[in-house]
Amino acid sequence: MKSLRMLVLLSAAVVTAGGAQTATAADDHDSCLSVNALAIGQDLGHGRTTSTIVHAGILNGTTDAQLEVTGGTPPVVTIAGTGVLTTNHGTLTVSIVGTFNQATGALEATGHVVGGTGVFANATGALMFVGVEDLTTGSFTNTITGTVCLAHG
Repeated sequence: MKSLRMLVLLSAAVVTAGGAQTATAADDHDSCLSVNALAIGQDLGHGRTTSTIVHAGILNGTTDAQLEVTGGTPPVVTIAGTGVLTTNHGTLTVSIVGTFNQATGALEATGHVVGGTGVFANATGALMFVGVEDLTTGSFTNTITGTVCLAHG
């Protein structure tokens, strides 16, 4: 269960971004956000996590994630799931895959943007989540880096 906690916190962290930057991604996108954020959260058990995202500009907000162990060899297991970041500007949904170390609490995952609402409708991008969970309390911190590109209006 502790590995599921870490997995969930990863998915929560995956959904953060911030800092506007010149867009070069694709013709249908006009602005990309360079992500360099922090997620502080809690593993709620059964693969579910929640967190608060800070230092993310327009993506400051909260996350909810649902992850599950999909394979691997303990103590390092593979995880997959979905994370949803909720902000004052809309929601951003990320599909997450990665690894979680059940012995140390270390998490590494990538998340690809698969949906959004508000200003995040039709967004694209990828995020990297790296962090650690306190296996005793379920609390975690993750750094989130990557890019989210917003679609033209």
